[in-house]
Amino acid sequence: MITKKIITRNTVVLALFLCMIHSCEEALEVNPPINQINANQVFESTSTADAALSSLYAELQAYSLLSGSSSGAGALLGSYTDELVNYSTASNADFDIFNNSMVSTNTKIKSVWANAYKEIYMANAIIEGVNKSTAIADLDKKRIKGEALFVRALIYYYISQIFGAIPYVTTTDYTVNQSLAKTNETELLVKIQNDLSESSSLLNDIYRNPDRIYPNKKTADLLLASVLMTQNHWQDAEILLKGIIQNALYTWQPDLSKTFKMNGKHILWQLKPLQANNATSEALLYYFTTALPNTYTLSDNLFASFDTNDLRKQQWIKTLTINQKNYYRTDKYRNISANTDEYSIVFRLEETYLLLAESLAQQDKKTEALTYLNAVKAKAGITATPVSATKEQILSEIINENRKEFFTEKGIRFLSLKRAGKLNGLLSTKPNWKTYHQNWPLPNSELLLNPHLNPQNDGY
Repeated sequence: MITKKIITRNTVVLALFLCMIHSCEEALEVNPPINQINANQVFESTSTADAALSSLYAELQAYSLLSGSSSGAGALLGSYTDELVNYSTASNADFDIFNNSMVSTNTKIKSVWANAYKEIYMANAIIEGVNKSTAIADLDKKRIKGEALFVRALIYYYISQIFGAIPYVTTTDYTVNQSLAKTNETELLVKIQNDLSESSSLLNDIYRNPDRIYPNKKTADLLLASVLMTQNHWQDAEILLKGIIQNALYTWQPDLSKTFKMNGKHILWQLKPLQANNATSEALLYYFTTALPNTYTLSDNLFASFDTNDLRKQQWIKTLTINQKNYYRTDKYRNISANTDEYSIVFRLEETYLLLAESLAQQDKKTEALTYLNAVKAKAGITATPVSATKEQILSEIINENRKEFFTEKGIRFLSLKRAGKLNGLLSTKPNWKTYHQNWPLPNSELLLNPHLNPQNDGY
């Protein structure tokens, strides 16, 4: 349920306040209107509608599961699986997620739910606003609606994978939303798929900013391919993924050291820090030097999974010895201050390659699948998977490469294991893992407010 604290008829005004609070006009190059503007006026011009959209991106950067902060899927799902160790003493809620001992009253779980539905509400307000507007040109209406649909689908995809059956909200009418029941996971994926198909049809390939800080058609196609693969629609996903790889906008980056530089043509979409020259949230969250870590480190198990000559182990991981113990710091983003060349990457071409390899292998197109899998391995400087590998071996290697390529990046480890039906493999690396941990509990506070959300997820 979305409570009245989140659902208000003035949410677009709230969005513009958020934009100014977070200085998103600097980050996203949109000047928001004065704060007295009402919701109807927001959609009387393209510039004010774009300001509302920019506030949604600012929200994603700061608070969503796409954030590189402790609120994001990279940290939460990375520690929930077996990528990260949590050393925080400030938040029992975060530690319980890492320890696989969370309960329905966990405050971080409640926050993830509330933030997600606030972002969905903001997207719905934008969609409703542009649909009703007679002042915005049709091309701009398509673009704005396409981006808002994409963001809504992205948030729904994450929370459906985390919580399972959830309410699917498409209106800003709180009298409807406050009593919505859950939609089952199969139907949710179809609805998300439909949103992304519409989003793709509305968006263009050409980016509206050269830094690729706004999603384009191919960004929507990449997420759509992931959703299709979650439904085992391998061939449909293959077509979309090949359309991305073959597009002249994107170029494979063979130099590992340039993977996280913001000007790469291997990047599909990235989030710009909210203030000029600020470090990315990822750089700040994982950084430590001589003092004991107080947030996250990479797990010993993850570190041990790398071959000695793997360039990712050499360049993306920093080993620090403190009190005669080794700690492993993720070193993907390195600018702690005066940052001029790092943005938080959401989608990059390497993900497209591994998804395509998976979709091909699932169709028994093993030789072609190896082309894309081994391209990722070659970039890392490790031995290729041989042509004699079985389908099962190739799929296992893809899961391993997802882990080593995308650690701390938007929960890809969790998503890839869940898609493969292998989350329970964490029993060997996470002592408290239970089979029902494939879903988080629904927040108890929401169950109390809206009985239609019952029953609670199994195990909680």
